[in-house]
Amino acid sequence: MIRFPNLRASHDRFQQKQCFRKIQLKSPSECVEAGETACKLARKWAYKVKGVPDNEARIVFAEGNFWGRTLAAISSSTDPTCFQGFGPYMPGFDVVPYDDLKALEEKLKNPTVCAFMVEPIQGEAGVRVPSDGYLKGVRQLCDKYNVLFIADEIQTGLCRTGRRLCVDHESVRPDIVLLGKALSGGMLPVSAVLADDPVMLCIKPGEHGSTYGGNPLACKVAITALQVLEDERLAERADKLGHIFRKELSQLPKSVVKSHRGKGLLNAIIIDDQHSAWDVCLMLRDHGLLAKPTHETIIRLAPPLCISEEELSKAVEILNTVVKSIAK
Repeated sequence: MIRFPNLRASHDRFQQKQCFRKIQLKSPSECVEAGETACKLARKWAYKVKGVPDNEARIVFAEGNFWGRTLAAISSSTDPTCFQGFGPYMPGFDVVPYDDLKALEEKLKNPTVCAFMVEPIQGEAGVRVPSDGYLKGVRQLCDKYNVLFIADEIQTGLCRTGRRLCVDHESVRPDIVLLGKALSGGMLPVSAVLADDPVMLCIKPGEHGSTYGGNPLACKVAITALQVLEDERLAERADKLGHIFRKELSQLPKSVVKSHRGKGLLNAIIIDDQHSAWDVCLMLRDHGLLAKPTHETIIRLAPPLCISEEELSKAVEILNTVVKSIAK
């Protein structure tokens, strides 16, 4: 029998490390489980607190969202690659355009809507950064119509965009926050769902669980990762390097790179329609730089938070070399 000394209290300490005041935490393993848990919480809250009739609760998502590949996740997706061929789909989900407060308000007027789940910056959609004030507007609308604001921070959270949470850029506090990916430094599957008591305690013991959720080893790794984020001031580092990076990206030849966008160390370049993002990424790879294409003409650039300024300069040098070779 293998024993892990000093891990017994890891789950409790993990809770104490989070950024909410008086929060409850559920810690599933896979990131998509965090989204599933948030949906279950929202529905339970709808019936127990908001008074939505049984089986009528609805959850609104933003067009272009991506939070996993379970049936619930693909049922909210607008990407045919994710959902085609896997129907029938989960009922009770609605979709509105991203960064469109008027469209969102029309949906929230429905008294059976219990939650709006949104990424503060859409990652898989191509690092889509909403307009200034969008997240504040979401918070105000959710308050106005008694709807839970679920912030999917699995990709944007934990210092990636230059703040502990991306919503911190607008000083917004959601009702539910989802965390993952960087939560364990990429070492173990672990995610987290954060909410205050009035929401989290709608689900009672025995009503929800996960085989490996909250396991001591994963929680210990997560605690250590969170400590590194704080001790090494990686949010401030991402903010500083992000400004440097985007300044360099703005100098790339406009005949190939039409524009760039992002915050912190979550960025993307948009290339012209005459070139394939996939082909450009293969060229970058051949020069020693890994990047991810998405939606034909978008290349995501998300270096490790611990990247040095010298390494970032090398990445920019490779980008320049490849893009200029294409522009000839």
